[in-house]
Amino acid sequence: MSRKPFYLSFVFIGLILLQVLVLNNILLLGKINPYIYISFIFLFPFKKNRFPILTLAFLLGLCIDSFSNSGGIHAFATTFIAFIRPYFFKVVFQKTEVDFEFFKLNQESFGKIFNFTVILTFFHHFILFSLANFSFNNFLNVVTNMFLSGIFTLTLYFLGNFILSRKQES
Repeated sequence: MSRKPFYLSFVFIGLILLQVLVLNNILLLGKINPYIYISFIFLFPFKKNRFPILTLAFLLGLCIDSFSNSGGIHAFATTFIAFIRPYFFKVVFQKTEVDFEFFKLNQESFGKIFNFTVILTFFHHFILFSLANFSFNNFLNVVTNMFLSGIFTLTLYFLGNFILSRKQES
């Protein structure tokens, strides 16, 4: 029996708890809040059938929304990046759907992983802050929040990834 479903369940629940118990309480300079829970979407295995990732992304966002009282904006943003993920998979990694079964994210170069993660993170943050502000008058505020929170999220993601990969090598 494969350990992958157990591992993914642990990551799913762990990221929700980390986000709602710790990271939602961090607000630097009144604007910067990391959203590390979206890393589940990066880590989920690529498959031809997109229904599981879309369902889990929606549930992930819905859980964050229920704890954050944010009215569904996280659910929409996570479902959207889960939906567009295969397109950027093809563009960034230059793979086709045939490669889904054999693809492992940790076997790709750092540059490709970085580009893939940055693109999806900024899409997520742009949608999230656009829906939160819901006005063209606040467009500069949306871009500022997206950029600052995106950098903070990516820093935490790559730092955590670096620390966890070093522990596994030991």
